[in-house]
Amino acid sequence: MLKSLDWLIIGAYLVVIVAVGLFFKKRAGNSLSDFFLGGRNLPWWLAGLSMVATTFAADTPLVVTELVGQNGIAGNWLWWNMLIGGMLTTFFFARLWRRANVLTELEFISIRYSGKKASFLRGTRAVYIALIMNVLIIAWVNVALMTIINVFFGIEGNTLLWIMLAAMSVAAIYTTVSGLKGIAVTDAIQFFIAMFGAVILAILVVKSQKIGGITGLKAALPDTAFSFFPKIGGKGTAGVLSLSVASFLAYGLIQWWASWYPGAEPGGGGYIAQRMMSTKNEKHSIFATLFFQIAHYAIRPWPWIIVGLSAIILYPDLADVNLRFGYVYAMRDFLPVGLKGLMLVGFLAAYMSTISTQLNFGSSILTNDFFMLLAKQKINQKDLVNYGRIFTIVIMILSIVVTSEIKTISGVWVFMIECGAGLGLVLILRWYWWRINAWSEFTAMFVPFILYAFSKFVFNFEFPNSFFLTVGGTTVSWLIVTFLTKPTNIQVLTEFYGLVKPQGWWKPLGNEHHISGNVFYLLGAWLTSIVFVYSILFMIGKIIFAEWNTATVLFGIAVAALAGLLFFVKRAKIFED
Repeated sequence: MLKSLDWLIIGAYLVVIVAVGLFFKKRAGNSLSDFFLGGRNLPWWLAGLSMVATTFAADTPLVVTELVGQNGIAGNWLWWNMLIGGMLTTFFFARLWRRANVLTELEFISIRYSGKKASFLRGTRAVYIALIMNVLIIAWVNVALMTIINVFFGIEGNTLLWIMLAAMSVAAIYTTVSGLKGIAVTDAIQFFIAMFGAVILAILVVKSQKIGGITGLKAALPDTAFSFFPKIGGKGTAGVLSLSVASFLAYGLIQWWASWYPGAEPGGGGYIAQRMMSTKNEKHSIFATLFFQIAHYAIRPWPWIIVGLSAIILYPDLADVNLRFGYVYAMRDFLPVGLKGLMLVGFLAAYMSTISTQLNFGSSILTNDFFMLLAKQKINQKDLVNYGRIFTIVIMILSIVVTSEIKTISGVWVFMIECGAGLGLVLILRWYWWRINAWSEFTAMFVPFILYAFSKFVFNFEFPNSFFLTVGGTTVSWLIVTFLTKPTNIQVLTEFYGLVKPQGWWKPLGNEHHISGNVFYLLGAWLTSIVFVYSILFMIGKIIFAEWNTATVLFGIAVAALAGLLFFVKRAKIFED
């Protein structure tokens, strides 16, 4: 199916990526900060591009195609809602993460909490995040790439797993050699390759004779497929996302702050926090996160959505469980020689940008937050970097084993959403309320697993009822534990407060109501930024579908929201602290 030119393009890409990794080898081996945070010197645009590239995995276009095939454009609200929490991170937490001056998000635990319980929590979460959640993420991304390889080449079984091991090995090579700086640079290259391929595919598919351009696309599908908003309450309509009032409340008003989810952690966290901590200063941290939110939600989805809509027409016999194949079939059927290889390179790029980040992120946690806690003697920085490289390989091998056991991507996604439900509020409030302690966070991490099991296997609840039970029960549990256990040591709280300078409630430090006026301007920036991004998202869609009047109105809303955002940012003085 692939010709010599296609293979040449794929080979050239792999050579370039490895070469970039080797170029940054010397800069990455001096210290953990150099290896895991790029020397804390990344400019905002590079850190932001790296965030966007990491969230563009091999599974992303396939998932969007499936959502669109099932529920039209409105189906994307199942992830578009996370912008609300993302913008909260931008204006309320990006500066704080950079100011905390920690190497990993879990090192934060040691500067915020006190005693052996803090070390216990830090080590436990290190294993939980690096060897459970992180491995699951890598495995589901592997499954997505395996789907693509299977459709293109008809390869399956153990042979497919060996190919995945080879692909991961390439990512592991430049990850272990170059550290975060090299990963960020390759992320930028990979993002542009992947997006170029996605745009070209969308153009070729929609302009094909079978579709007949945007006009033909709109004529062949019901109007409901083009609705940008779900139907709330009442009876569902075929082809459009229909949410009960309870589901709307779960997705729109609760999930974005209550659930821990990779790349959208409440209060920041994961590889997003890693990128924020790797920037030059607080200003770059904010700009990087803001750029990520705009690119991730407003600009990037439309090529995938167009192919998803076209796939409904082109492949009408696909069952719901196989709708994601529509994107891969479109690649196979509509890309000419050369572009087919380039598109596969795009998927490899998307895959490797995610895998390299998850490998680096996981090994940073195992090295800094697990191994160093157990080590009984001081280890020099260069040796610690080597241990980090070993942990990278360990995570890679474990991920391959888990990949062989995963049957559905959506099943992993649901598991993460529900087993992280209720933890989010603690991750937010620990920056602003002195009374949160290590046991609060441990309870909020552990209880959702128990409640999720009860909701599924005892009460037979489905979403959103299972979600409400988990969030409500977890919240009550950690609040009770918080007030039944001792607060963090006053000296640790004082040092944390002096370092991070958070606002909020810090009564023991003589700052019971430390909420300055700029909080209200930050709230204004948060709300106007949300309106701005959604307006841009919808405006681009209306331009694509040639609905010029609505596009003009949305442009006006976007301009007004941008003006409000600039006003609030200036009044909040977030760059003058």
